[in-house]
Amino acid sequence: MTSTADRVARQQDRDQGIGTNQNAVKFCQQDYDALRQQCLKRGRLFEDDCFPAENKSLGYNELGACSSKTKGVLWKRPTELCADPKFICDGATRTDICQGALGDCWLLAAIASLTLDQQFLDRVVPSGQSFTEDYAGIFHFQLWQYGEWVDVVVDDRLPTKDGKLLFVHSPEGSEFWSALLEKAYAKVNGSYEALTGGNTIEGFEDFTGGIAESYDLSKAPPKLFQIMQKALKLGSLMGCSIDITSAYETEAITALKLVKGHAYSVTGAEEVHYQGKVVQLVRIRNPWGQVEWTGPWSDESNEWKCVSEDEKKRLDNVAEDGEFWMAFADFTKQFSKLEICNLTPDTLTSDEAHGWNPYQFEGMWRIGSTAGGCRNHSATFPSNPQFVLRLEDVDDHPVDGKPGCTFLVGLMQKNGRQQRRLNRDLETIGFAIYKYKGNNNVRLGPDVLLRQRAVAMSSNFINTREVCDRFKLPPGEYAIVPSTFQPHKNASFVLRVFSEKNIATSCSLDAHLVDKSERPCFGHGMVLNSYYNDMEVSSFELVEILNKIVSNRKYIGHLDSHCDTVNLNITQKDENNTLGLVEFQVFWKKLQKYLEIFKNRDTDHSGTMSSHEMREAVTEAGFQVNSAVLQAIVNRYADAQYAIDFDNFVGCLIKLEMLFKMFKSLDKGDSGKIELDMQQVGEKRPTTSSLSARLL
Repeated sequence: MTSTADRVARQQDRDQGIGTNQNAVKFCQQDYDALRQQCLKRGRLFEDDCFPAENKSLGYNELGACSSKTKGVLWKRPTELCADPKFICDGATRTDICQGALGDCWLLAAIASLTLDQQFLDRVVPSGQSFTEDYAGIFHFQLWQYGEWVDVVVDDRLPTKDGKLLFVHSPEGSEFWSALLEKAYAKVNGSYEALTGGNTIEGFEDFTGGIAESYDLSKAPPKLFQIMQKALKLGSLMGCSIDITSAYETEAITALKLVKGHAYSVTGAEEVHYQGKVVQLVRIRNPWGQVEWTGPWSDESNEWKCVSEDEKKRLDNVAEDGEFWMAFADFTKQFSKLEICNLTPDTLTSDEAHGWNPYQFEGMWRIGSTAGGCRNHSATFPSNPQFVLRLEDVDDHPVDGKPGCTFLVGLMQKNGRQQRRLNRDLETIGFAIYKYKGNNNVRLGPDVLLRQRAVAMSSNFINTREVCDRFKLPPGEYAIVPSTFQPHKNASFVLRVFSEKNIATSCSLDAHLVDKSERPCFGHGMVLNSYYNDMEVSSFELVEILNKIVSNRKYIGHLDSHCDTVNLNITQKDENNTLGLVEFQVFWKKLQKYLEIFKNRDTDHSGTMSSHEMREAVTEAGFQVNSAVLQAIVNRYADAQYAIDFDNFVGCLIKLEMLFKMFKSLDKGDSGKIELDMQQVGEKRPTTSSLSARLL
């Protein structure tokens, strides 16, 4: 399936509720219930062919087949590791998670936070799974992946070494939900090694479908402690970490027993009475299950001696489980970063909790068409995708007391971990927000994007999975322009907007044919009988005529295959596969205008135009196309250097007009949608371009 058709199919699925947590997409098209019943019927334990118990599932480099780290690894089921394995024993808690020989502490910190709310956990870890009742060696989990929930099936064969689990495990060694969840996450990302390195935000989002913010604790806002308290009450997930200045500091332990470059979970924010004053405390968990802070308010510190027994009991201050308290003031000094994952209304279970209103779009950057790079690259920046939102209602209770509309924008690039096996790095991404001055979903052009300042921008361009920022703007219409930092980079992305109030959103790339009254006026043409006396020509004769006419015009070159049958289709009225005098004059007027547009775009007089200029040229010719159509145009009509000559330019424009007219003739109710059966598809012979124009 083409990427365009795939996106359309996914959008149609979402419109039908597929991809929600209640109706998750089956990852690898594996149906848990059906596979489980097959195994029970056959009396065989499930073996997952999509993520086999082989070296390739471990990794590709440090955990590759030739690595010393994978020698002696055996895949075993829990029933082979202990006499009485449990999926979950006495409830899943944050203490069930101990890190193994894999650098995925960021993921384990997110899992630990997940256990703080049973309903969060139930969304990711479906209930009713065990090693006793109807055990078939098969388990499943639900994860949020780039805009949709997926149900991921795994078998329970886990990598072991010397009889012990190689990766995440429970302290007792007999509880396996966390190990199997890690395996499901490894499966969707291609291997266990793909999970090495990351930040907790990624895990937070993939367990909730929420959108995460990051705070630099050296520049903490005045009310950050209150923000943390409110977030925890709303069920938000939080993590923190200490930045490193070199690779040598990774997992280095400080004098006060904090680990650098390591992901922690934030599990509490409380106030305690101490020597006649109120002290703000933060509770933090190390996913290692050990190595705890030894400074003030640590488990055995003297500060606790001055706290009442009731408060100590309320805060559960002493436990050798990797969890500890510290003063908020020390927290902001010792840690570098705080991450908060904001949740959607369907995630929040409390009626009192305020949820964000989520909106989502999918898009692509493609070399030669929509990969325009950032504002530094003025020649290509306007070709980036654009998305419009209309802010109408101001916040009910603004923190700063000023009216405005608060919203979050998250730009996420897709499938970064899966591409590590191919030595591909994440692109450096960001976005700009402009005041939208278009109408009828018409794109902002260079006159706005290059001559006016953006009203807001992402805080930086960075090579991370997602860039997210919070904004507050006056009511009005705005266009979000996501981009890579450098142009000419292929990538797919999801753009999400979370707003405090409902907003109107749309993709500003709707394809449509400009009304005839707005279309450019064509000049005078020449007469057909200057060359042929029978007043009718075929497609072959048309090409011969055109090349005779333009033979003395070196600029145009040789007109070839595009100026034949397709031109007859768009200009003839009687479907006799020939052109008469009047029909030829119509076509010649179009050709003259197209030549004028082409010459204006070919500034270096090379006989070609850049594919990035194609969108503006097509718009000038009377068509408004979206990014999917533009990408199809470039794939079809540009050469290897992403240049388009006049012959291809003309063929493209005439085919566009034919497709738009076809669509309009079939769209009887002017609804913007049509349906075709297989016979009609065969008759109309729609291309990818036509399908994109109709469906998007």
